[in-house]
Amino acid sequence: MKEVDIGIGPCKCSAVHRGKKSFIGKTIDGIIFFMQDAFVTESFSRRRGLLQSLDPRAKLISILALIVATSTVGNLRILVFAYLFFLLVAFLSKIEIGFFIKRVWLFIPIFSGFLVLPLVFNVFFPGDPLIQLIHLGPGAHLGPIPLPESIYITKQGVNAATIFMMRVATCVSAIVLLFLTTPQQMLFKSLRSVGIPKLYVLTLSMAYRYIFVLTELVSEMYVAKKARTIKARGMFDEQKWVGGRIGYTLIRSLDMSEKVHMAMMSRGYNGEVRIIQEFKMRNRDYVAGAIAISMSVVLVLISQNIIRV
Repeated sequence: MKEVDIGIGPCKCSAVHRGKKSFIGKTIDGIIFFMQDAFVTESFSRRRGLLQSLDPRAKLISILALIVATSTVGNLRILVFAYLFFLLVAFLSKIEIGFFIKRVWLFIPIFSGFLVLPLVFNVFFPGDPLIQLIHLGPGAHLGPIPLPESIYITKQGVNAATIFMMRVATCVSAIVLLFLTTPQQMLFKSLRSVGIPKLYVLTLSMAYRYIFVLTELVSEMYVAKKARTIKARGMFDEQKWVGGRIGYTLIRSLDMSEKVHMAMMSRGYNGEVRIIQEFKMRNRDYVAGAIAISMSVVLVLISQNIIRV
């Protein structure tokens, strides 16, 4: 009864069985693949590794302390050291390094890359030329906005963008480690134990639990539609169908939430996360917490130039 069955999940069949996939089928298949991947990563928390052996509360506090400290660091060498430290922790936690790196860096260029892209150009932030792109000449304007004679990539901009990317990569690595090595219910209970309001924990827990149910509902609706479709319709009709199904899914989710809430309340649920496993701090948990907090203090002191490296 203590084990979590990771084999239960959304339907593993494709939303479209034959023929060319529409944008609806591709979207649903992508969502289902993401949900299935969430169940696969649950298996990492069962391995006998470094982080898996720690108390979830000590693990949560340690990683949060390191994230806060890392976010204050502006030294690229220190950020690279911190990132390599998390790679070492991932290796000691029996997580494949290739999988871990791909999981972190697959999203960083997409989101943070767009944010820091203006930093590298002298149009927004002046600096020393590194690579010249366009020579506009004197008196160049973009409407009422004056432009420099040349547009180039600056050394200061590249350095600032690199520091930002490494800071994001290091913090995301820490968060990914926390989620990969901690079962979801134990993570939610540890959030309550450190003082997170139970309303937020309840919302996270219910969202994680029932997002798979709603995803399977959407997949079944689309498969049923394809099974009853003889001739393909135009884009407008497809979008109209999607809009109608969104409304129907919203109604189903509201109805389901009311029924689930009443069922939980009738069984004595008061918002607290209750699981069979009991938390117990051991000597290694205190040692790991002390090491993480000490590293966090050192990183903050380095960021404030109290300790020079």
